[in-house]
Parts: sequence; C-alpha cells; structure tokens
Amino acid sequence: MNNILLIDFGSTYTKITAVDVKEEKVLGTARGITTVETDIMDGLNQALAALFAKTGKLEFSKVLGCSSAAGGLKMIAVGLVPEMTAEAAKRAALGAGAKVLKVFSHELSEYEIEEIEELKPDIILLAGGTDGGNQKVIVHNAGLLAGLKLDVPVVVAGNKSVTPKVVKILSEKISEVRPTENVMPKLDELNIEPARMVIRDIFLKRITEAKGLNRANKMVDRLVMPTPAAVLKASELLSQGGGGEQGLGDLMVMDIGGATTDVYSIAKGDPTASGVTLKGLPEPFGKRTVEGDLGMRYSAGALLKAAGVEIIAGYAGSSPEEVTAYVAKVEADIDHLPQNETEESIEIAMGKACVRLSADRHVGHLEIYFTPFGTSHVQTGKDLTKVTTVIGTGGVIVNHDKPEEILKGIMFDENNPQILKPQQPKFFVDHEYIMASMGLLGEEYPAVAVRMMKKYIANKD
Repeated sequence: MNNILLIDFGSTYTKITAVDVKEEKVLGTARGITTVETDIMDGLNQALAALFAKTGKLEFSKVLGCSSAAGGLKMIAVGLVPEMTAEAAKRAALGAGAKVLKVFSHELSEYEIEEIEELKPDIILLAGGTDGGNQKVIVHNAGLLAGLKLDVPVVVAGNKSVTPKVVKILSEKISEVRPTENVMPKLDELNIEPARMVIRDIFLKRITEAKGLNRANKMVDRLVMPTPAAVLKASELLSQGGGGEQGLGDLMVMDIGGATTDVYSIAKGDPTASGVTLKGLPEPFGKRTVEGDLGMRYSAGALLKAAGVEIIAGYAGSSPEEVTAYVAKVEADIDHLPQNETEESIEIAMGKACVRLSADRHVGHLEIYFTPFGTSHVQTGKDLTKVTTVIGTGGVIVNHDKPEEILKGIMFDENNPQILKPQQPKFFVDHEYIMASMGLLGEEYPAVAVRMMKKYIANKD
C-alpha cells in the first residue's frame, strides 16, 4: 500500500492530506474543527469523513502528524545578554517550532519568576555564557527556576563548564532537565540545532500528553514535530532539495494566520553589495520569525496599532472609521468572513499590512555610518534581495483571486532601500495547505516531498 495520511492538528482546524507516495500525488485534503478540550479524535474523524466523501474510503500504510493545537509549543527563553545568548536561545526555540512567550536576560528576579509562572510555558530553554565564559548568571538563574511552582521541562544549553552544576540544581526540584550543547559556544557563533532537537524530543514525548494529543495515538503512527517545524522542514527541502532531487534555491515563505504571521527564509543572507560589513549574531540558514501582533483575527487590534489605521485604510480605499469597525467585528467574532466589497477590501488590506510589516522585521537592514575615513555600510540580519521564490499561505492569501497583490509587501521598496527584501521574486501559493504535510513526508521521503511541492506549489515539473 502506497497511501500515507498526514495530519496537522492546528489550534482551530485539524487539516489532513492523503498522498500516494508511488504516484507522487495528493489524493485529497480536508479539515475538521480541532477538539483538544473534548477528544482530539472528534475533529480528526470529521476531517476523515470529509476526505472520504471526496475520495471514497482509503486505507493508509502510515499516518504521521504534527501539531500546534492548544496554543502550540509555548516556550520561555533565558540567556545572559539580550543581543547574544538570550537571542541565540530565542532563535533555537523558534527554529524548533515554538511560540516564544518571552525572552529574559541577565539575572532573573523573583518578580520575573512570578511572571514565568503566570505565563505557564511548556518548556524553558536556559542558556547563558559562552563555553568557559560567565558562570555566575546561569547558576543564579538555575537556582531561581528550581523554585518555580510549575514542573516544566528545562533544556540547559549554556556554558558547558557549568552545565553539570546547573543540571544538578534544577534536578532537585524539576522532574525533567535535559542538558545539550551551548547555543552560543563562542562569541558570534550560533549552535542551535542540538537544542532544537532536544526541544522537539520533549514535545513529542511529554507535551503531546499535556495537549491531549495522546488520544490520537490509536490512529497516528508517529507525531513527528510541531507544525511550524514541519513548515520549516518543508521550506528547507524545497530550497535545498533532498534525496537527490534538486531544490529551487533561496526562498521565503509567508504564512498569515489569525493570531500570528510566520515568516521563513532559507538563505545564507550574506551581503550582496561590495564594501558591506556584517554586524551582530550570524543568522541561521533556515530562519523562522513569528510576529504575535500581526494576525487577521485574534491579533487584528494589535495589527491595527502596528500598521496604523490610515495605512490600512489607504490600502483598502476605505475610511479609517470603516477599518476600525471591521477590525472590532473580526476580533469579536473570529469566524466572521467578509460580507461585502468593503469588508473584502479591508480584509485584503490587513493581509498586505501583515506581509509588509513581518517582512520588514524578518529581513536584514543596512545602516550607513559616516567616519573620518569615509562612508561605511553595515548590515544587520539577512540580505534577502536575491531571493527568487516566495510562497504564500494562510486564508487571506489562499482565498484571494490575486494573491500576488497581498504578497507584494514582501518586495524591495526603492523608497526604503535599507530594508533588504527580495527584488524580483516569483510568487507561488500553497493553495491546498500542504506545506506542513510535506515537511512530515520529507522526514522519510525527502525526494518525493520535493517533487510534490514543485508540482503542487511551485508549479514546476
């Protein structure tokens, strides 16, 4: 049997994709309402019924899943310096597919411990100090974290010289403490993959029970990873290729949701112009950022503040009053869909604002300094001007008849040349929402996943 079922247990919808790996085709897709609070199988069975109504009854040789249900994988990152180890810890958490609730730096205070307790994270990532560097801060933070009124798994990814001591302190009160390699072993050197793998392992073994996903074990052979990690995996495969199948090269993925906008870039991002020097931590080749104030429903009010009502009104050709009223409507009823041309225009304008702002924050920036020796150009972050492929997903993009109009916000703006966005990308849309599924499939069938994404998303044979 060649059929595989791929399941994405989302916060709102459980989305399923049935594929034939021999024929390399999508047999069908469907979705049901995610039902974590009652029985996760209710939403899954609803999706299966919808799928079989279209395809007829199917049998599967394997069932793989990913999840962002019940708020996804929520994490706290703790480091030493905001711009260094704390930032490295944050990147490791984002790369693992987590929603980073907050990043703390320097020595934690008792007030911050209370704040962590109120945030109720699923995992805490504790970093601090390069190998052989500062030991005091991570030891202090371990002592305070050991006093948490929560039994939360802690991943220790700091100064290796003091890791055993830190693990011992935490283990006296916390049931699961996992040491791994330092996320920043040397100044300006990132090493986030080991931490990502440990976070993923904890998610699979422990968090699935906390989210109620273990109730799906009778059908799912393996819950592989958090959904954002699956999308990142798919992006990396489509960019770099896999299993001998060539990829498309540097690319970006724009995923607009109701609560957040996720941006992925698969590119080295070194300066493309001569005479430019890099500043700050090196960027991961596969990078994910999450903008919690840019969303189409839960975060609509925050989006309005971030973008400005006049900007969104200008995009929509509507009045500020109409925009404000529509935003209030969708925040009050997250299931509301546009009912007329005015609301449709505002919805599209909100999508444009999500794209522009999230892209501005994700890509690198160029700064010009004037010195006694002449002009100096300094780049922070990734130069993504040469990215050739942009993939859009999320309801506002998928359901729009001209998605490129929304995605244009990701493009280089000559009026703001310091923001290093793609100059001449080609736009594609994940119409069937298969990116996460292809990330799952790519764990075991990388070449098949790449070819299917070319076929169904990038429209390339």
